[in-house]
Amino acid sequence: FVHRLHSQKKKKRCMECCLKCLRGIPYPSLIATILLYAGVALFCGCGHEALSGTVTILQNYFEVVRGPGDGLDVFNMIDIIKYVIYGIASAFFVYGILLMVEGFFTSGAIRDLYGDFKITTCGRCVSAWFIMLTYIFMLAWLGVTAFTSLPVFMYFNIWTICQNATLLEGASLCLDPRQFGIVPIGEERTLCAGSEKFFKMCESNELDMTFHLFVCALAGAGAAVIAMIHYLMVLSANWAYVKDACKLQKYEDIKSKEEQELHDIHSTRSKERLNAYT
Repeated sequence: FVHRLHSQKKKKRCMECCLKCLRGIPYPSLIATILLYAGVALFCGCGHEALSGTVTILQNYFEVVRGPGDGLDVFNMIDIIKYVIYGIASAFFVYGILLMVEGFFTSGAIRDLYGDFKITTCGRCVSAWFIMLTYIFMLAWLGVTAFTSLPVFMYFNIWTICQNATLLEGASLCLDPRQFGIVPIGEERTLCAGSEKFFKMCESNELDMTFHLFVCALAGAGAAVIAMIHYLMVLSANWAYVKDACKLQKYEDIKSKEEQELHDIHSTRSKERLNAYT
């Protein structure tokens, strides 16, 4: 019986400890972090593969070749965008961890776990800095979303031309990469309906896969924007909590100081009365 009672108490303490740890998790920051990681992974992974598919389509069907030297052509631009994607993936992985840590330290659950804490000026500055930085990143992701919609629109036009050329026999439809700035004006790389390469491109998996990968990359950029907005709401709420806690801390300091002064005055008067009586 004693062993059973000890086991029940141990399980109860373990359950209370688990519940306390679960209450210490900042769930809004956790949801925003998961959404951010999912959006960045979708954008970076699908965007990288879509760019590789674009290179394959340009080389196989439009016969666009990489220019000699270090001139800035479409292939060099794609390589630069790939390196930017690598940087975005690593940077926002670290930034998500930082925001998650900031959510832990400014949540009210941590205060319940470790007792009352002192709000420092550095803590308030860090919260304000994260709010400003997250707002800037939200605007940057809006720009990335708008930029990602351009290849989606371009591939949608190509897909529509392929569909119309298949349905309308004898239609004079052509694809000219000069319209999109992919090749210089002096180079003619037009691909018209009726040619063998045109039908091969329309029936190939590269075109369909690249189009859908760009759509997924656009969805990932949109998810990252939503995550940034969620982070802004969480950080603003944490900032309001820190501000209220700072005011409460100042009030408690002033109250304890006044109580100490009243206690000192009362002690001094008691001593004076005792000395006068003596």
